Amino acid sequence: MALRGRVIFLIVKGQARKEPRMQLGQHPLPQFVVRSVRGIVAHRGVRVAALVAAVGLSLWNVDRVPHTAILPAVVGLLPFAIGKYVLCPLRWHAISTSGRTRRWHVRAYAESEILGLISPWHAGADLWRVHRLETIGVRRSSAAAEVALDRFVGAIGLIAAVVITGVTLPASVIAIAAGAAAVVLVVALVVRRRRPGLTTRWPWPSPKVFVFGILLSVGYQATILGLLFASIDAVGGSVPALQLVAIFGASQIAGVLPGVHGASPREGALVAGLASIGVSWTAAFGAVALTALLYWVPALLLGGSFLFLRWRGWFTEPRPGTT
Repeated sequence: MALRGRVIFLIVKGQARKEPRMQLGQHPLPQFVVRSVRGIVAHRGVRVAALVAAVGLSLWNVDRVPHTAILPAVVGLLPFAIGKYVLCPLRWHAISTSGRTRRWHVRAYAESEILGLISPWHAGADLWRVHRLETIGVRRSSAAAEVALDRFVGAIGLIAAVVITGVTLPASVIAIAAGAAAVVLVVALVVRRRRPGLTTRWPWPSPKVFVFGILLSVGYQATILGLLFASIDAVGGSVPALQLVAIFGASQIAGVLPGVHGASPREGALVAGLASIGVSWTAAFGAVALTALLYWVPALLLGGSFLFLRWRGWFTEPRPGTT
């Protein structure tokens, strides 16, 4: 009995020693939080509610404006749709190493925009594009690097567009942009020198492709400016072209701050800027709200249609080996 009791004591003692280590390694609370967040985000009702709330916010803002003409808004929307859903996917395709066609990139980009419009900082669009790359066999690290590179090229194009408009960037913004570019360049050189095998897994565009992507980004920014012109005309406002270009460039700087579409720092900067050059507050608020609402038209028509067709099984893509 004494020996048996000693064995039981040792077994229980060993379990007591092991149990805390298992609990500390498992971290049940963070996993529970992660599962809860995933469940909320993946819930169809939450997605629909977020979509309806975002569109409703834009509609409510536009409803504050008593007079809105449809024709100028449509005229400005057409080139914007081309810039958003043709130029931007072409930029992504130019730097992509996935081997997919331009049509594939156009579809995936359009699908991502709906999620981007209902998420802060357009982050949902990037996550969807990473997901779409993973579904065709691209490693998650490579997919994230590719989408991040596309974002970086777009940011360089944005800075170029701001410089073209003649807006003097604050010294802090110039320092941050130059520092970020320097860090990216140094990291790229170090990785290429120390880990040459990674260059075959991560996207490294040529200078020609990089410049091409920047030009596409500048063209896209021009279509946003055209949409803003049309929205101001649609609500009955008028503003000198050069002053509007300067206000547009300044507002794009505020776009680096996170915010939800239709109520972000960029929209706030646009309203304040338009009011500062003589546009009434009502017209300024209405023009910016109308611009935010018009973003949804091609997003729902193109992105929504592609998502519906994918759900119905129209787009079947063979999964290649991992790249």
